[in-house]
This record gives sequence, structure tokens and C-alpha cells, in this order.
Amino acid sequence: MKTTLLRLFVGAVALVGVGAAAQAETIRFSVAAEPYPPFASKNAAGQWEGFEVDLIKALCDKLKPDTCELKETAWDGIIPALTSKKIDVIFASMSITDERKKTIDFSIPYYNTPAAVVAEKDSTITTDPKSFEGKTVGVQTATIHANFADQKLKGIAEIKIYNTQDEANSDLAAGRIDATIADSAALEPFLATEAGKGYAFKGFFDKADPIWGAGVGAGIRKGDTELLNKINKAIREIYADGTYEKIEKKYFTYDVATPPKS
Repeated sequence: MKTTLLRLFVGAVALVGVGAAAQAETIRFSVAAEPYPPFASKNAAGQWEGFEVDLIKALCDKLKPDTCELKETAWDGIIPALTSKKIDVIFASMSITDERKKTIDFSIPYYNTPAAVVAEKDSTITTDPKSFEGKTVGVQTATIHANFADQKLKGIAEIKIYNTQDEANSDLAAGRIDATIADSAALEPFLATEAGKGYAFKGFFDKADPIWGAGVGAGIRKGDTELLNKINKAIREIYADGTYEKIEKKYFTYDVATPPKS
């Protein structure tokens, strides 16, 4: 296989590999179309960047397909896009859950950060469902955080569902909701903004609770065992050679890794 050269094109779609073969291999990775910093979002030039985008590049360096494409898919349609073969790999901060495993397969996890609740600094809201009584909480649609709200907060709090976490953060800052629940790493950028100055983490949920899944993994079509094995091997390799740690330190001041067990 010829050496693969990867680069991001402006606005869009592709990490492109140079190389040709009688039967060219293309692996189509997809992030969610909605911005989710620091994991994946577009910069001012319209290029995708972030922790997961850098990991995709690193994995493609290991996988060495002829072409490695980076696509964007609306979050609520990303699993159907995979099962209908529009993409090959979901790489979009998707938590590994038993419910999702009924439809797709997952790689070994490549990061795991706790879910957290953010509210005004003087709020009495905590991770205890009882503390949400009479409050309004915002969560992003089709996430484990929305599942938590549905299972634990229904009848206790008013639940507002948003297409993106940014929309929930905006409503929190505007006083339209009392709290939001999301991945802690995804909430940090909001807390660092001027709009987030009056807000703080009010608690971190126990990662051992099965409701939060087993970390984040790459989503693969059921039956695509060869690709799944390749992805797992590549994840192990970027851990082993220090590539993962180098990328992690670019975006986080703490460890988000879930190193593969030997």
C-alpha cells in the first residue's frame, strides 16, 4: 500500500489519501454536523478541527487506506447513515450503551469523561434527582444525558430537549432553563466564556453507573468485523506509541484516556 497523505479541505468533507489500487479502499469517518468543542467543530475557515478530528487523522495514518474521508452527519441521523452505508465509522463522542449495541457495534473506548450538571453558582441543584424538583433542565436530543433526564427526572423537573448543546447553553445563560446536563469536557468551553461566568459545575455523575455507558467508542456497522478489528488495532497503536497522549494534551489538562487492556 502506498504511503497515505492526509489533509483537511476547507469546508468540508475530506481527509484525502494519495494512493491508488485496483480496488481502492475508502473509509468514511463521520463527526456530528453540530459543533461539539473541543471534540469536533469548524474553525473560521470552515475546516473541521478538535480532539476527535485529530484522532481520526492519527487512526488513518495507522489504517493506511487509499482514501480516508471526514464527513458530517446530523446527530439524530448518524446511526441511520451508518446502517444505510452512507458512512463507515461514527466518530462523534458516541457513548457505548447496551441500547445502541442492539443496532451497531462499537470499538474499544477511546475516551471517557463524566457527565456533569451545570447551573448558576448559587443554585442548590446537584446530581441528586430530588434537587431538580420544580426546575427546568436542558439536554441534547438522542444522548445519554437525555436518557438520564427521561428516566430519572421525568415528573420531577421540566425537561427541554435541544438539537445541540450550544442551544441548551444559550438558554441557560438567558435564564430560560435552570440547569443543563452534558459531558463535562463539552461544558468546560461554555464555562470559560463571558456568558458562562455566573455558572459552575454543580456535580459530576458516577461513571460506574450503567446509565452512562462504557465510555465513547467508534460506531461500526454490525457484520463489518474486518473494519472493527482494524479500528481497534489502530486505537491500541496510537496509545502504545504516544500519539494519543500528545493529542490529548493539546485539548485537556487532565486525563480522558481509557487505555486498552492488554
